Amino acid sequence: MREPRIDYAAVFRALPGMVALLTPDLVYVDANEDFLRLAGRTREQLLGRYMFDVFPENPNDAAAAGMRETQASMLRVVETAERDTMALLRYDIEDRARPGHWVEHFWSPVNAPVLGPDGDVVLIVHRVEEVTELIRARGGTGSDSNRARVLEAELYTRSRELQDVNERLRRAHAHDREVALALQAAMLPAPTLVGHHRAAVRYRPAVGTLNVCGDWYDLVDLPGDRIAVAVGDVVGHGLRAAGVMGQLRSALSAAARVADGPARAVEALGLYARHVDGAESSTVVKIFIDWATHTLTYSSAGHPPPALLDPDGTVTFLDRATDPPLGARPEHVPRPQASASFAEGATLVLYTDGLIERRHEDIDVGLARLTDSLVRHGQSDPEALADALLADLLPPTGTTDDTALVVLRL
Repeated sequence: MREPRIDYAAVFRALPGMVALLTPDLVYVDANEDFLRLAGRTREQLLGRYMFDVFPENPNDAAAAGMRETQASMLRVVETAERDTMALLRYDIEDRARPGHWVEHFWSPVNAPVLGPDGDVVLIVHRVEEVTELIRARGGTGSDSNRARVLEAELYTRSRELQDVNERLRRAHAHDREVALALQAAMLPAPTLVGHHRAAVRYRPAVGTLNVCGDWYDLVDLPGDRIAVAVGDVVGHGLRAAGVMGQLRSALSAAARVADGPARAVEALGLYARHVDGAESSTVVKIFIDWATHTLTYSSAGHPPPALLDPDGTVTFLDRATDPPLGARPEHVPRPQASASFAEGATLVLYTDGLIERRHEDIDVGLARLTDSLVRHGQSDPEALADALLADLLPPTGTTDDTALVVLRL
């Protein structure tokens, strides 16, 4: 039987959803029919032209960042030869029929590399999901309502993308250690979004069984000289816990980009967690760091308190905004939020309970060990301090709980 001849150009143009091909210099070489239709451009207006000449930033919106974020994502693809999934973004488009009139759009983009024989990136596949109508369908015109609509669409997009990952995790063989650790590493990458501020992250798996659990960390750039940092812990072990961890981490990362503070971000995560099987009783702490005001704003859902080491050696635990874990209350209530100032050169340490808690021992004993280690090694750079904390606080034979750790020099 002869194999059918496939016209791949025709297949590309008929693909459902918006898909375009660009060179590493971000020049359009092709676009499918849905891309042309939803972007409001003809093939002649697109092909052979630089992406941001066709779609410039809205000059009437001083806060617009769609062009910068899209360009940064595509350049990461060219540099790393790896797929880059972007957070939901607003990117307005000028109406060709009415010059000077900009139409609001919300997009969920993914950029992926096409490699040549030598392994270099020769094309970028730019796939975009148009989610503007999803946001508009929720109604509302106030700023809080707009943030809520953006947040809901963002969480929807992230949860949809992670459903496939979670399902594959559930089907993975329970004793395939190498696969489990590879998945864990993929969901907890090294931080790349902390600007010029020095940070170190560590993850140590539990001893025994599958060696993969539900501890996680996340760092997110925010507008201005600000970042959001979080650590969290999902109850349980194994691939199921890792799958839930991936969903919560992505959801909170999305919430931090549109919420007006850590409490609102944790509230949104709590609402989302109610619909994720296995997320009940998960803990998390979220901190917004503002270098312009030297302020830490934080909110905790049942998580051990972060430690702030001042340059003079004083250790303070951020424990003034602690609430029960996610899903612990039968009804949703607002989360607490507190702030603390910090001095230049201070060190912030976030961690999960595997670092400090031991069976048959009061948690205060573990916090005292952490304090002592911070005082002794506090002048070290973040990488050295992270290693010292693990060496001091984790037993040489390992623990039955995994440990996530973030050390950030302020």
